[in-house]
Amino acid sequence: MDESPGWDAIDAALRPLYGDTAPYHLGTVHKWSLGGPDPLDGISVYPRAEPVPHWHFVSYGMSELYEKESEDPDESGWGFEFTFRLVRDPAEETPPVWAANLLQNLGRYVFNSGNWFEPGHHMSVNGPIAAEREDSDIRAVGFVLDPELGEIATPHGSVKFLQVVGLATEEYEAVRQWNAGAFMDALAPHLPLFVTDVDRRSLLAAPELARAVREGIARDGSNSGLLYVTTAHWERDAGATTLRLGALQATAVAESLRGRLPFGRELLLQTEDTVLAFRPADAFAVEQPGEGVLEVHVPPSALDDLTATLRPTAGSMAVASLPGLTVEIVPTAMRDRYGNETGEVVG
Repeated sequence: MDESPGWDAIDAALRPLYGDTAPYHLGTVHKWSLGGPDPLDGISVYPRAEPVPHWHFVSYGMSELYEKESEDPDESGWGFEFTFRLVRDPAEETPPVWAANLLQNLGRYVFNSGNWFEPGHHMSVNGPIAAEREDSDIRAVGFVLDPELGEIATPHGSVKFLQVVGLATEEYEAVRQWNAGAFMDALAPHLPLFVTDVDRRSLLAAPELARAVREGIARDGSNSGLLYVTTAHWERDAGATTLRLGALQATAVAESLRGRLPFGRELLLQTEDTVLAFRPADAFAVEQPGEGVLEVHVPPSALDDLTATLRPTAGSMAVASLPGLTVEIVPTAMRDRYGNETGEVVG
């Protein structure tokens, strides 16, 4: 009896690309299921020459490699495995360890938070994705279906090969303001196979790409309806409401509101214990439909006043056109990619 049918299914998917080539394999000694720190049981890495020299990383461990444990018959485990393509110096004989650590950190986030990734998702990693490269502008990631591996069927259900793509700061801002899938489609001709290069600058320096993104944002607005934030709390007293938001996310919230509400779409800010919803409406109202949930109904005429209060500086400001509503911006303690406070404070 096959003891690792899920693992074998991944190997079978890689065979048409790499034949019998033995990958550089990074195995995990102390497995997550046995109390270890790393959720991925292994990562295989293949050297590639085309379309540019790069390393192709493929994870084992987000899907069910051995036995069927989840109750969902259609998906294996979390329903995906990570892949990552990183520019390679042709003289390199071994892949950089930091890239494997990046995938382990992303897996750790999923296992610890219960928030999974899908094509079109994106996130900031609170610093350069290559930890030792402080000068790198590649500080966020997007997720696409691996253009060569796609999705497969396994004995335990389907598995998507979810490729991690490094994004420059300006590109990440554009993704948040527009449609992640459309942005990646626009990026594809400039980034063959979505190979990540931590030394590159923003591709929005190309005038035709920048124009396409500006036009897309103006035409479509944002499809990012949910932001995970560290602070989204409130106080209510005698008809007055104070919203408390973190300085680090203030600018992103303002941009997202401008990309959502004018297009008739709500924006949700979610923390570990609260959900703050901004909804487009004809008239201003504040409602609390349940514990830990607050809804703010914003008419179009008040959007500029509301976003004007969302600055990355600590302070408190009343929203002139929304009587009784005050926005308080509080300092945010920065955290590294491991979730540890760095000592740096924004706001």
